[in-house]
This record gives sequence, C-alpha cells and structure tokens, in this order.
Amino acid sequence: MAVVASAPGKVLMTGGYLILERPNAGIVLSTNARFYAIVKPIYDEIKPDSWAWAWTDVKLTSPQLARESLYKLSLKNLALQCVSSSASRNPFVEQAVQFAVAAAHATLDKDKKNVLNKLLLQGLDITILGTNDFYSYRNEIEACGLPLTPESLAALPSFSSITFNVEEANGQNCKPEVAKTGLGSSAAMTTAVVAALLHHLGLVDLSSSCKEKKFSDLDLVHIIAQTAHCIAQGKVGSGFDVSSAVYGSHRYVRFSPEVLSSAQDAGKGIPLQEVISNILKGKWDHERTMFSLPPLMSLLLGEPGTGGSSTPSMVGALKKWQKSDTQKSQETWRKLSEANSALETQFNILSKLAEEHWDAYKCVIDSCSTKNSEKWIEQATEPSREAVVKALLGSRNAMLQIRNYMRQMGEAAGVPIEPESQTRLLDTTMNMDGVLLAGVPGAGGFDAVFAVTLGDSGTNVAKAWSSLNVLALLVREDPNGVLLESGDPRTKEITTAVSAVHI
Repeated sequence: MAVVASAPGKVLMTGGYLILERPNAGIVLSTNARFYAIVKPIYDEIKPDSWAWAWTDVKLTSPQLARESLYKLSLKNLALQCVSSSASRNPFVEQAVQFAVAAAHATLDKDKKNVLNKLLLQGLDITILGTNDFYSYRNEIEACGLPLTPESLAALPSFSSITFNVEEANGQNCKPEVAKTGLGSSAAMTTAVVAALLHHLGLVDLSSSCKEKKFSDLDLVHIIAQTAHCIAQGKVGSGFDVSSAVYGSHRYVRFSPEVLSSAQDAGKGIPLQEVISNILKGKWDHERTMFSLPPLMSLLLGEPGTGGSSTPSMVGALKKWQKSDTQKSQETWRKLSEANSALETQFNILSKLAEEHWDAYKCVIDSCSTKNSEKWIEQATEPSREAVVKALLGSRNAMLQIRNYMRQMGEAAGVPIEPESQTRLLDTTMNMDGVLLAGVPGAGGFDAVFAVTLGDSGTNVAKAWSSLNVLALLVREDPNGVLLESGDPRTKEITTAVSAVHI
C-alpha cells in the first residue's frame, strides 16, 4: 500500500533578512502549490535469508525530470550509497531518507523495530512530484505564442516535464539549472518525503491528530525535515520554509541554530542514530502563531521574467554591510521590524473586524475591490466601516514603509532587494483598483512579486500584469501544511489550478 504525503510551497510576506535572527518574526503564507512524495515497498515480500543482508534497496524516481536513481542503504550504519552511475544526485531526498530511517531506529521499541526491519528489507520506492506552480513555464508559453495569462498556465498538463538550461563546457554538459518561481521547492519536497517515510515506517500517523506522544506527529516531521534540509543545503537557515511546509501559514520566529549543532557530527563518524537522538532531545525554541490572510483577500504572485536572484549571495552582502556599518544597519533593522509588526497588527485587526462586524466588513471590501485606494475613505460612513477602512489604509502604509526600508538596506549593501524594475511594477500594482498592497517576497530580487487583492479584483490585476509582460501565477494562499493524501495525485482530476483562474 503506497503512502502519499504532500507539503506546500511558501511566500514570506514579511520578515525578509530579519527572520534570520531571533527574536525577529516573519509572516509566512503556505500556498496551494504542493510537493508530493509517494512511498511504497519495492518488493512484495522478503526472502527467508534476507535477515542476513547488510543492505537494502532504495529507488528514487522523479518523472518530471525523467530521472531514476538507485541506492543501497546500509542497515548497519544507515549510510546511503548511490549505485546509478549517471544519475544526478538529490541531496535533499538522500538526507530525508537517512534521517527518517535513523529516527525510526532511535525511537521505536524492540517489537516495532522488527516490523521496521521487515519494511526496510522490502526496499523503499520513492516518487517525487511537484505541481507546476514551483517551476517557470514562461518560456514554453511564449514559444507556443500563447498570452502570458493564468489561463495559459492552467492549460498545461498537470506535473509537466521540467526543462533545463543546459550549457556546453569543454564538450560536456554542465549541471542544468531549473527555472523556479521561488516557492521553496526543496523545503516542500524534503518535508513531503520525510512525512511519507515516517508514516510508512510507523513513527507517525498523519491521518490522526493524536497528541499523546512526547512529540506530536507534526513536531516530529518538523524536526526531521529541518535537520535533513539544513544538512542537504550545507547550512543552518532560518527554517521558515520547512516550518510552513509542515504547519501551514503562520507567524514564525526561528529556532536557535545551536539545536542543530550535533547534526554536523553525522560526518564525523558519530552514529546517525545517536545524532538524531540528540537532535530530538534538543531545545526546539522556535515560535509559531496562527496567521492567515483576513477573509475576502487573496494572494497573487507574478513572474516578471527578469531572471532570478541568488538568495545566499544577497544575504552574505547584507551581513557584510551589517558588520561594516553597525549603527546605520541596526537603525534600519529596527525600523523595518516595527513596520513588519505594524502590518501584522493591521491584518489581525481586519480579521477581528470580519469576525465581529461581518456585514460592515464585507460591504467595505466589496466596494473597495472596485476602487483605487484613494477613494476607499468614501466607504467610512459609520464607525464599523470606518474601522475597516482605517485598517486597510494602515496595512498599505505599513507595506510602503517595509518596501522603503528594504530598498534602503539593499542600496546600502549593494544588492537589488527591490530593483528599480520591481519598484515600478509594485507602484503600478498598488495603484490598481482593489489592490491592498504589493511587494517582493522573502529576500527580494528579481524572482517574483506578490500582491494582496480585495474581493474579486485579482482577475483584473492578472490581466493588467499580462499587459505589463508579467505572468500571474495560479498560486493562492492555502493555510494547510503537510497532508496525508488518498492516492497518487496523477490519477485524480486536478481542478484546483483551473478553478484558481477564476478567483
């Protein structure tokens, strides 16, 4: 019986750069873009003498990349060896397999370990699939002569093949680069694989909300996924992308990096089971508070087609500036943090107003969705409606401040956090009818822009973006985190993307 788990991609709306340091918070929205992991045994049964085997088989298939990798997993030290001579390695899945299996060995009792060993001796057949939202298909749409619209994206087959940008060097192919949309594909993929493996191996029950264990099931998925992701990328990041992949939309404060210090021991001859035991016992002090967009608001993402940006190099430049101009950087940092908090506060006020004064709230949102923000004040005809308008305008002002301080940081550090081309696009977008705010997500750069729209205005914004050579993506906020799916997503009717066109 196959286990299918999925995890969402993310958009970091506030907290870019600041989220790297405690106790700064960030608002991260999970999306309807999801990565799927399908885990099942390779063999239907095990041979009578297989208990003497020292290794078991692992097969990793990525249909969208037309790749299949074969591995041998040591049942003694849990080392994973690739035996496919020409296969391109996937360190995120490799680490997910090793740490998930190590967690099973470290936590299951003797009786359950016998079941675990039988499962492992049947091999692990892993298939990974990402919805089209994670990847850029802009070139394919343009090559077909189709307009840059969500409808063109929705017409693509689900789980379309991913094209590479392959260059020739010394007669050999360089490592291909895949054009992405910046939704955190590696974090979503790692989380989905970890969740599917832990469920398959009997460590968690993702179909249950049981919280009776020392760690809840989702907390265990989170810790293993954070560990695998950090080791695979070679550094301890803020972890907001993995956190949202597990838990969904929320307000996030990062964990202390020291909690993963023992993970570095994995390459120093320390048994993996001992490493993961120490990590599970560590003080995971990240903070997570429920958050989602207020009602009748939608997240919209646009792909400008101006090329991507390197987040690590931009972070490095910011850190260098912080050290060289401590006073100025700290002052800008403080003001940016205050602006982030102000936006969060306004959103919380709007959510509360929707709960307590729904009729007034809905009336204001419906009216403002068809008007430029300069005319919103006309809707403040009585106290409840005035409160809604005030919070809407407060949100806009907070975002303008956030953008201003992000630009200041970028200019001081010499990196394009909000490049001029993005500034022009964002200013134009914020002047469109029904647009609450717009910005560059996460670390900024040229990857994408986001907007929060009111009511049904998103459709008109998408059309306006198309005329500006910006492709509106099918991505929307979906507050759900990791999920156990009922079956292979390729066998089901995928209607989400098509319906999103009409949002």
